Order: sequence, then C-alpha cells, then structure tokens
Amino acid sequence: MPAVRTRRIIDDAGAEAVLAAAEAKAAEQGSRVVMAVVDPWGEVIALRRTAGAQAASSRVAVDKGRTAAIFVRPSREMEQQVTDGRIGALALHGAACLTGGIPLRVDGEVVGAIGTSGETPDEDEAVSLAGAAAAFTTVEVPALSYAAARAAAQAVAAAATARGVAPVAAVVDAGGELIYLWRPDAAQVASVGVATDKARTAALFRRPSKDFEEQASNGRPSALHLAGAVPLQGGLPIVMDGHVVGAVGVSGASSADEDQELAVIGQQVGERAGVEEHGHAALHVPATELAAKFRSGGLLLDAGVYKVDAGRRTAPGEVEYHRDVVDVMHVVEGRAKVATGGSVLGGRDVGPGEIRGNYISGGTTHELAEGDVLVVPNGVAHQFVEVTDPFLYFVTKVEV
Repeated sequence: MPAVRTRRIIDDAGAEAVLAAAEAKAAEQGSRVVMAVVDPWGEVIALRRTAGAQAASSRVAVDKGRTAAIFVRPSREMEQQVTDGRIGALALHGAACLTGGIPLRVDGEVVGAIGTSGETPDEDEAVSLAGAAAAFTTVEVPALSYAAARAAAQAVAAAATARGVAPVAAVVDAGGELIYLWRPDAAQVASVGVATDKARTAALFRRPSKDFEEQASNGRPSALHLAGAVPLQGGLPIVMDGHVVGAVGVSGASSADEDQELAVIGQQVGERAGVEEHGHAALHVPATELAAKFRSGGLLLDAGVYKVDAGRRTAPGEVEYHRDVVDVMHVVEGRAKVATGGSVLGGRDVGPGEIRGNYISGGTTHELAEGDVLVVPNGVAHQFVEVTDPFLYFVTKVEV
C-alpha cells in the first residue's frame, strides 16, 4: 500500500465556475438563494447570494453542501431517509437532512460539493444540479494514506513503549478527520479525544498546536476562541511538497513536553514515509549520520510496508511478537543472546498484531556476534536475553 497518494480538490476557479452556472439557473427560475461550494471535508471555498436571499440561507446552504461532501451523496437521500421514518438519521454527525446539496465529482471521486438554500427543496436542488453540471477545474495535491498514518502512529507507539509510557497517538488527514489511532491498554480514556483534537488543530491550522498554547499562556487568551483550535502542545502537521497532508497528535505521556517529543517522532516518520514512497527516492545515510543515529538508536526509514532501524541495546528487553512483520537483524557491534519461538508469558497487546511479554518459555537461544544475521519470521516470539553495552544492529522490518 503506498504511503502517500494524491487526491483532487475543487480549486477557487472551479468553485467560481460552479457558482456561475448555479446563479444562472437561479436567475432563470427567479430564485432568491444562497449557493455555497465546499471542499471534500465540507469547509467553505466560495459562497454567493442572489438579491433578496434570506440571511438564514447562508448557513443552511453550507450545511447542505457539507452533507453532500462528507456523505458522498445528494443531501436529498438523507432527507428521504428521515421522511421514510428513519428518524435516527437526524443524529448523524455533520448531516443536514435537507434537499439541495449535490456532490461534485471527477472520475468518481468527490472533490467538493455545492449546497443551495432559499426556495423550495426542488428549486434549491435544481440550482445545485446546474452548478454541478458545469465544467470546473481542480487541483491535485498529496494526501496521507492509511499506510503512512499507521507508520507515524506506530513510531510513536514504539518510542512510547521503550520509554515506559502509554499515551494515545492519533493521526488525521488534511481535513482533521481520523485515519489511525493507537491506544495501548494502559492509556487513559480521556487521551483518545485529546490526542485527536491536537492532531485536528495541527492539520486545520497548518501549524503545531503548541503555537496556540503559547499564545494563550503569553498574553493572548482570546486564542481560546479560535474555532476548532485546542491550545495544547502535542499536535504537529505532516507536510509533503509544501502541503499539509495530515497531522499527528499525542496525549497522555508523562508530561506535556513528552507528548510533544513523541509527536515529533511521529511527524518525522510520517513525512519520511511520504517522501520515500511518493518520490521513489533511494535512501543514502552518510557514515557520520549513521554513527549519530546509533548513539541513541532509531528509525532510518519507514516506508509503510518496510522499515529500517538503527538498533541500539544496552540491556535485555521484553519479548516481542509481530503477527505480520518479519525482522531481519544484522549485527554491527557487540554480542547478544536472543531467544526465539516458544510461548510468551505475561503477554499483553500493544497494538494490532503486536504483543509484548515478560519472557519466553521454551524456544531456541541464538548467540549473535558482529557480522551475524538473524531472521525472525512473522508470528515467532523473540527476546534479547543478554546483550553487551552497547549492542548495535540493523533491523529491517518487512510487513507480510
């Protein structure tokens, strides 16, 4: 699965073309309406009012457009469900079950929507249909995929586990909508919402959520009034080719500063995965950079379906079990004993298909030295039971 994909979104010129066609239809009908064009997340791109349109129609037009965009269908279908007795549809988050919203599509992809309000449902919809039938332009931009979002969240998970903390990591798309969430067993419940809010803030405002915390704490409390902004550090945008493609938010570590530190790790991995996949670039790590990385240990590359890690150990570790990942280890410096196979005792889930435990019962012990290679298939538990200080090794993780 590619780490980064692209998507099309209606641009400013395209929105104006849609509104011009819609306005012509409104004039033909003698309709006094408000017409709004929104992006795929339901946010306003452009709005136009004809003479005499009622003021309330501005918000209703946006609501209809948003409904058509995020539910990828005409808003008439939502109203029909309610009319037919499915009253629960009124509770759908973000839905306005009112006729008049039409998705804007290019090759089957919803690139935005138009909503019209002010006259009868049929007249409103006719105006929106005329707008949607117009020729309009779009812009193609990078978009964060599930694979890249997962890579970012799992990088936070790995770092948090190594530190002995249990925060929640949330990764959202450019519109602030959740793609992937990592929630370990020990995480506090409240962190689910807070991590998502931090990520959404970073995505929608295209800046670290820490900026708003600093504004609120340093003489600008009115920053708390910014719609959708959560003034808490720990949310960082994921940027590719100058575009914010998503964001990562972390909540529930040992401190606000550690939330921020872990979010930086997720951001870096998400961006690296995107650049490598999108650009098909080879990774060259100079010796000096590699030596610096080995001093602390850490990821060299995360391309979604495979990762390369500059591993560093100074003490034995927990049992690890990866249901879907093969580990290929190449020793650079030091010696170690690694147990593989057997049964995991004291196991706990730390992520999808990922288990950590206290120790292995049974299995085979391998003595590793400089230059050795150990391949651990997916579904085989393994544990470093003895290591020299330091023990340096490359780990290539391949998802199967």
